[in-house]
Amino acid sequence: MTIQEQYELLEKTVRGYNPSADFTRIRAAFDFAQKSHEGQKRKSGEPYIIHPLAVAQIVAEELKLDSESIEAALLHDVIEDTPATHAEVAKLFSPTIADLVEGVSKLTRIQYATKEDEQMENLRKMLIAMSKDIRVILIKIADRLHNMRTMEYQSPAKQKQKSLETMEIYAPISHRLGMQRIKWELEDLSLKYLDPVGYEEIVTNLDSKRQEYDAFMSRTQAQIDQRLTQLGISHVVYGRVKHPYSIYRKMFNQNKSLNEIFDLFAFRVIVDTVGDCYNVLGVVHDIYKPILGRFKDYIGTPKPNGYQSLHTTVMGGDGIPFEVQIRTREMHEIAEYGVAAHWKYKQNGQGAGTEGRYEWVRRLLENQEGADAEDFIHSLKVDMFSDEVFVFTPNGDVQNLPAGATPIDFAYAIHSAVGNRMVGAKVNGRIVTFDHTLKNGDIVEILTSKNAKGPGRDWMKIAKSSEARSKIRQWFKKEKKEENIANGRAAFEAELKHCGIPMRDVISAENLPGLLKKVSYASLDEMYAAIGYGGFTAQKAVSRMQGELQRIAKHQQAERQAAAEAAEARTAEEAPKAPAPKRVRSEQGIIVEGLDNCLVKFSKCCTPVPGDEIVGFITRGYGVSVHRADCPNASPEKQNAPGQQGRWIKVSWGSDTNDSYPTTLEVVCKDRQGLLLDISAALSTTNTFVLGIHSRSTADEFAIFRLEVRMRDSQQLTTLMNRLHQISGVLKVTRPAG
Repeated sequence: MTIQEQYELLEKTVRGYNPSADFTRIRAAFDFAQKSHEGQKRKSGEPYIIHPLAVAQIVAEELKLDSESIEAALLHDVIEDTPATHAEVAKLFSPTIADLVEGVSKLTRIQYATKEDEQMENLRKMLIAMSKDIRVILIKIADRLHNMRTMEYQSPAKQKQKSLETMEIYAPISHRLGMQRIKWELEDLSLKYLDPVGYEEIVTNLDSKRQEYDAFMSRTQAQIDQRLTQLGISHVVYGRVKHPYSIYRKMFNQNKSLNEIFDLFAFRVIVDTVGDCYNVLGVVHDIYKPILGRFKDYIGTPKPNGYQSLHTTVMGGDGIPFEVQIRTREMHEIAEYGVAAHWKYKQNGQGAGTEGRYEWVRRLLENQEGADAEDFIHSLKVDMFSDEVFVFTPNGDVQNLPAGATPIDFAYAIHSAVGNRMVGAKVNGRIVTFDHTLKNGDIVEILTSKNAKGPGRDWMKIAKSSEARSKIRQWFKKEKKEENIANGRAAFEAELKHCGIPMRDVISAENLPGLLKKVSYASLDEMYAAIGYGGFTAQKAVSRMQGELQRIAKHQQAERQAAAEAAEARTAEEAPKAPAPKRVRSEQGIIVEGLDNCLVKFSKCCTPVPGDEIVGFITRGYGVSVHRADCPNASPEKQNAPGQQGRWIKVSWGSDTNDSYPTTLEVVCKDRQGLLLDISAALSTTNTFVLGIHSRSTADEFAIFRLEVRMRDSQQLTTLMNRLHQISGVLKVTRPAG
């Protein structure tokens, strides 16, 4: 079929369901797309315009959408793949069409740390566009369906990657939108590339038994048809064999071969009214024996995507079980085409945009706030997939939750305040544990208390719905900031230690801004808080920082090497004018000017650590005593006192300092219960080695703590002092001297 013939088929399809469509504008969109994609080829070697035409055909034939959707489908790749811009499309067509096209386009290529991050951002953008206008996702699904139909031209790696993405994201979204026919085709096409052997085996077996299956279906269909005609119920009945992916999933879940699966068949009965649906159910149960526990009433409790039908599984006369679905014509339209079946047309054939504002899409976005990429995609799958349980409040209100949901999910589905105050739960009048799995029809009562401590940290692991997890995260974020920072820091530092990265490399003023940018937080405390409440993980933080630190280290090494080479070149040019200076070796990390191999000790009055300004004093018989420059015992008055001149000497820190040095801190606080516990937590979260803690209380309700600790350098000491300052009730943190 030529390109022109394909376009004429598209016009004919649109005319069949929407004669008032604006065909002048549809033609203009086709001409603009053809011109924009001129010279571009698909992997199959065909002109690129074949793809937008095929997508528009799916949008028209399968979904029966309005003129704007057909135009947007024809133009859906022009902003991404050609020089055409959003402004140009908006000017030539309309801002609405330009927004639809941009919504369907993927993100501009940005460097993401992981594949999950990139996938999450694409999804987030798509969901935002969906919440404004649902047609964005309908065109996107049509685009993906055509790409899957022509996947044989892609590389094996690309086939697997796109098929997995389709199975995990596009098929569940199609299900959530109620588009069953498209969902089935997407699943079957994905399976074909994800497990070609399994797919081929099922298709071959189905083909070999086609005659036998057709005979069974014809017999059963005739039995149902005959009885309903006798009773004067207007109806249409037809049967089908389940699609390959549905069979594959059953074989995989139940570990059975195709011959061991009996409920391969499903029959649909389409009637005029809801009353007829229940009449037909009675007739079917009269002809065949119903299988207990296999009846579902989605008319009384519709699925969130609007799906309504009666489902029952019965045993046929041949001993073969099969499913019967009973629904009205309107329900059938919604079941087959989902949200697209609701689409209305104005007189001029333009879509009535309000249908696009779906509350569940916005809720889905809100529930993912603060989640990392892996959690976002996992939650999306839970929220999108079909398995659900319907449970009741004691008042008889229905709540639908994901399969495997617990009382925690139920409590947060009612209200975040109910979840936060929950102390227990009853299911069907009996007390159950928080991790109890809810089943269809359970009556759930949540027990609350005003004195409840709030959710536990293990609730995040127990909760199945993203709504509950999001609300628990928000509670921890708001109520436990200090605790989150302490826990987050402890987890982060433990992970750093595990990876052999010194903390000083992270908090170095030179490195810190770049590292924070890498993890997308404004400060370390913000990152610690996120790790503490579960919005981020210490492993991810360290793995992202590790790459940046390696890059910085390489850059610094290159700079040092260049400087050394430049210095060597200068030295070679200059004749040596003075003897080479004697190499000075440091003792305990201290270089004493003019002396080598002398005894060095650190004064106990001021306990200096690397990074402090220091000065040396030559003692009688005990070598050089090192003081902090701000120590009262090293003041200018003391240095110039009679008999002291000449005994004060210049000292400095060497490059080979010890692992740690003892020093002392004095902490003055307003006395309160739990103060020592908070100080101990600060010492623990900063990985401080403690030599001793001495405390005393004063009559006026103050507490003074003397902390004897070991420190690597002044930077680590400053971090500890800052952390102590943040504790409630701490008034002053000083380093005693003199």
